[in-house]
Amino acid sequence: MYIVVNARFLTQSVTGVQRFAMEICLKLKDSMDNIEFVTPSNVMQQEVFNALDAKIVGKRHGHLWEQIDLPQYLRKKGNPLLINLANTAPLFYKNKVVTIHDVAYKVFPQTYPKSFLMFYSFIIPRLLHGAKHVITVSEFSKSEICKFYGVLNDKVSVVYNAVSESFTPKPTVDGQRYFLAVSSMNYRKNFIYILEAFAKYQKQGGKEALYIIGDLKNKSFKEIDLSQYKNNKQIKFLGRVSDEDLIAYYSNALAFIYPSFYEGFGIPPLEAQACGCPAICADASCLPEIFGDSVLYCNPYHASSLVEVMEILASDTNLCQSQIEEGKKNLSRYSWQKSAEQLMNVIKTYQDYD
Repeated sequence: MYIVVNARFLTQSVTGVQRFAMEICLKLKDSMDNIEFVTPSNVMQQEVFNALDAKIVGKRHGHLWEQIDLPQYLRKKGNPLLINLANTAPLFYKNKVVTIHDVAYKVFPQTYPKSFLMFYSFIIPRLLHGAKHVITVSEFSKSEICKFYGVLNDKVSVVYNAVSESFTPKPTVDGQRYFLAVSSMNYRKNFIYILEAFAKYQKQGGKEALYIIGDLKNKSFKEIDLSQYKNNKQIKFLGRVSDEDLIAYYSNALAFIYPSFYEGFGIPPLEAQACGCPAICADASCLPEIFGDSVLYCNPYHASSLVEVMEILASDTNLCQSQIEEGKKNLSRYSWQKSAEQLMNVIKTYQDYD
């Protein structure tokens, strides 16, 4: 019996969810026979589409394709096991495995549009209870899914994220010492905390700069009064950057700062570690699980906690080097091949079920 993967993610912009799906599928393609990747026609990720030898089915796009065209196609093919990797799936198709990356919308509902909350409040519990099995990306997310939705523990398996092989150290000539942060429009990313902590760090004599990557047109910036920070010569707002530039910024930073209140996995600090950059993470949600002793932690509710860690790293080159080495060890725990093998174990369990 062959397997079908819902590759609707190929029609979407790439965030962590789509990256997970694409990287896993590329490994599945190399490792499994009788696997097919199907998608609507409005493909955005053409290179991955070609690498997967994906197939366009149906005439609709978006949710309508997923709820109507995809199930119709599957029924014509004898109801094969359907693998869904990007938080949504056809509701009324029973022979499926679904992936839910986190339940941040339950914990921080105020940070999501009402239409999104209404849709997820309707579809997620039905997907979780209607699927043969559920995939998520950390033990923390697994516990949250079970807690909020009453899903049995043995119905959920963890398949970790990993980092693209392109993320490797790219050090340049010595330049300005800086801390690095990547912004997001979501309140739970705790962006303003970084600015507040850096202002305190400066007042206490910190000489390093703060580089911030993120689109200034994003909601996160519009809702924050940045005037006092834009005039600060030690803070550089870099806007959106390419992966190539991001790798360079990671590789040359004194440390990467990630004070998020809530994550399902937390890929950016792992990217930093892949580029030889120490990371400072919030002591919250999944981050201690994913990073263990390989990062330094701060209290995401008290900026002085981050200031203290920044001061320690800025003054202790031996600690920086040891954190880089710990990061390498931590990185070895995760790979897309390992993740694909974890998913294949789930597939083998359910692929022969009717």
